[in-house]
Amino acid sequence: MTATALTLEDDNVAIRVHPVSVARSYRFELVKLISQWRIRLLVLACWIAPALFVAAVSQQSTLPSDTLFGRWMHATGWAGPLVILGFSGTWALPLLTSVVAGDVFASEDRLGTWRHLLVAVRSPRRIFAAKALAALTVILLMVVGLAVSGVAGGLLSVGNHPLVGLDGHLLAPSDAAGQVFLAWACALAPTLALAGIGLIGSVALGRSPMGLLLPALVALAMQLAQMLPLPVAVRVSLPGYAFISWNGLFAGPQQLAPLLIGIAVSLVWAVLATVLAYLLFLRRDFTNLVSATSGRRAFAAGFLPLAALVGATIAVVGVSTPSMGSGITKAKVDRSLAVEFAHLYRMQTRELNRPAVTEAQLRVSAACAKGDDNVPDEGSGNDWRCVVSWHLPGVQVTGQAIYQLDITADGRFVADGDGPKEVNGYFLVRTPQGDAPNPLWQFDGNVELLHSTPKG
Repeated sequence: MTATALTLEDDNVAIRVHPVSVARSYRFELVKLISQWRIRLLVLACWIAPALFVAAVSQQSTLPSDTLFGRWMHATGWAGPLVILGFSGTWALPLLTSVVAGDVFASEDRLGTWRHLLVAVRSPRRIFAAKALAALTVILLMVVGLAVSGVAGGLLSVGNHPLVGLDGHLLAPSDAAGQVFLAWACALAPTLALAGIGLIGSVALGRSPMGLLLPALVALAMQLAQMLPLPVAVRVSLPGYAFISWNGLFAGPQQLAPLLIGIAVSLVWAVLATVLAYLLFLRRDFTNLVSATSGRRAFAAGFLPLAALVGATIAVVGVSTPSMGSGITKAKVDRSLAVEFAHLYRMQTRELNRPAVTEAQLRVSAACAKGDDNVPDEGSGNDWRCVVSWHLPGVQVTGQAIYQLDITADGRFVADGDGPKEVNGYFLVRTPQGDAPNPLWQFDGNVELLHSTPKG
């Protein structure tokens, strides 16, 4: 199928009929998408719902502490949009891409309007470009709405205050703002990958509801894979890993290697999936109104190359980085916990109006072990037990605190204080201004999976 001009002869006068431009087709497809009530409702929800959610949760006494940065929603307005980002990467963005990209071609099959569209535009290539660009525009509008709405709700309800990073250090409001928007920008890459998968499903499966559900199902499969004890090379080779690895932006030093690999993999997936959808679209038989494409052959042509891409990426990452294990070792856990405890101990010192100390003076160290003596000290699990030791200037006795760690397969951990009570055994501390949250009681941290970062 080519975009050649047609020549019509009427009363010996030749009239050349040119295909409609991509710009005009794009505007037409964008108007068609926006005119759908469900798309309008979703766009409106993306621009309003996050702000209302963040504002409502920030006023509650119970916070979503099981969500990354959820325990800080009372302290700063920059925690709310990160909670929204975590939820969006897991549920909202896969569903949104399904509704938009997974239906942009299938809607023509359901309505039986392909012949009219081909006669009007006279170029399948331009039709594909216009529909893909229109779907991308709507998806970007939704992502921007989620980010802006979450930030607005957090700042208006809580305020522009510093944010506690995943290593316990304080991010100034300006730094927190930059990192929050950068994290949302990084989430665009896996969103585009899911959108490309949605285009394949919409083209290959036509009016079948499986085409509409395909991005959500692929995202769910990748989430389940991230929960399994897979090698790091397999994790970062899946496009959904960029929905997780943005948390490395909030560590010090920043853990950029997993994030950059995840973004690169996602963009390659997005390009390859879009090209495959384009090739499938050009091979479609638009004269068959019953079955727009041969299902099995189209599915194989669309997804076997993506499966091959996963294998190639695993091989490249496995060879270029020492990442065929879990990436979670005793040395990394000890270092991550010690660094974060030192930062949070200084925060607690300021709350209690005690003499200021530095990390160098504290000389914090951690000794962690997983399970009993018969279990190797590596890998994820909720059976990590750690003893943190520190020194105070002028005090001969070494301070010690106990923590129970629950480390997930992606390197995130929750440290739960287990005494002594005056340090980390209770969720409140008594300050001169009254009771305040104890920063050492429970906190989130992150273990860098790809390689160990030396102390800075």
